[in-house]
Parts: sequence; C-alpha cells; structure tokens
Amino acid sequence: MFKEYYGFSKNPFDKQSISEKDAFLSTDHKEMTSRLSYLNKTRGIGVFTSGPGFGKTFALRCFTKSLDRNLNEVAYFCLSTVSTAEFYRQFCDALGIDAPSGKPAKFRAIQERLYHLFKEKRKPLLLIIDEANELSHDILKDLKMIMNHEYDSINCFTLALAGETRLNSTLDKPIHEALRQRVSIHYSFSGLSDAETEQYLFHKLRIAGAADSVLGVGTLPAIAGYAHGCPRLLDNLMNEAFMLGAQLEKPSIDTDVIMAAVNNLALA
Repeated sequence: MFKEYYGFSKNPFDKQSISEKDAFLSTDHKEMTSRLSYLNKTRGIGVFTSGPGFGKTFALRCFTKSLDRNLNEVAYFCLSTVSTAEFYRQFCDALGIDAPSGKPAKFRAIQERLYHLFKEKRKPLLLIIDEANELSHDILKDLKMIMNHEYDSINCFTLALAGETRLNSTLDKPIHEALRQRVSIHYSFSGLSDAETEQYLFHKLRIAGAADSVLGVGTLPAIAGYAHGCPRLLDNLMNEAFMLGAQLEKPSIDTDVIMAAVNNLALA
C-alpha cells in the first residue's frame, strides 16, 4: 500500500525485494566477505556469529553469488536440527553421492568425493552450515573428523559455520577443543553503528527511488534507539512506519509515526 503512496518502485524493507547487487556494505558485511574470501582460498574452518537478524545469511548469499561456479562447489545447509544419520544423508545428496548404507561407508564416500573435487577437478567444496548453533555435539565431532585428510596434512574443503552467539559457547566446551583449534577465522558481528544506521536507511530509500526527505527531521535517533544496530529490526520498524504513514496520509515519516510503529511492533 505505501509503495504507491510514497512513490517507491519497490518495498526496500522487504528482504524478497532486495537483490545482492543492492546490498548495503556495512562494516560487518565487508568484514565477513573479506574473511570468507580468505577462508575459501585457504580451505579452513570459519565461524561467524551474531544475534538474530544481523545479516549473516544475506552476506553468505552475496558471497556465494560472487563465486565462479566453474571453480567452486558450494553446498548450503540451513536445517541444523537433524540427526547425525540425516546429516550424512544430506551431505551425500549435496555431493551427488548415492548414499551407501551405514555411517562408516557414508563417511568414506564423502571423504573420497571431497578429495576428488579438490585434487582431480580443482573445484574444492565450500560447505556452509547456517544456524550452526543448533548442530548436535555428535555432528560437530564428525565434522572435525571429515576435515582430516592424509594424516591431517591438507584441507580439501572449506567449512563456514554461521550461527547465533551461543555457537561460541558450544565450541568452547572441552569436547570440541580439537575442532576449535582448527578454526582459522572467527568473526562476531557488532551491528550497525548509529552512522551506519542512517546510511543504511537512506541507501534503502534510494534504491526504491525515494527522496531522503521522506524521513522527517529528528526521526533517526528514535529509529536507531529501537533497532540497536540490527538490520532486521530496522526493516520491520520502517515497514510498519511507512504503512502507518500512508494510512495517516503523512507526507513524510515523523517521530510520532515512528513511536506508533514501535508500539505496534511491541504489541505484535
């Protein structure tokens, strides 16, 4: 409704409307991308954590979109609450393996395929596990063993674990000491600064063809105070605010509309 009222070409606060080329390059986004690029070249293990809604998955999507698929094999898992047996089945499917029966046979088939991709095809795997904070201890232990090739002398593939901050606590447990020692890249999102929050909002408005003046004077502190640097909270708030603004026939979004939107979201 508000797209027509405010003359937007699309809803810039709807994740389905934003393509990778329209990404706002926040400090977190750039830092994660840089580390993923290094990790993919060295074929190690990387851990990326934040609270929910800070943009980890979108940064992963942008990075994988930029890769040459003739040189990189990519597998993305986001259903992390599976059993160990189901994880092995999914891994076999992702690698195009007819899954043999039994965990030991699946383990050998996976390692052989990973080595083949690396050594013969020169197309090493980038395995991304999103919501990795939900992985069981058994799967995390097995991932460590899958990384062990030729007496632990080479890394055949890249493993990127992305999840909420409690993933750090899981990896700190003594049971995962060996896996944690293998982690070569670790990045925790800090969220958008107040300056980046302003830049983020105006970036979103411009890609929708809107003028900066559609946000009234004095609204930015209220917006930043609600979102605390979280892009998803920013998007939710602005979506609600522009819907209210259109209903109230406001030519621009003022502080009263922002506070009303905050109250609506609190009651949702």
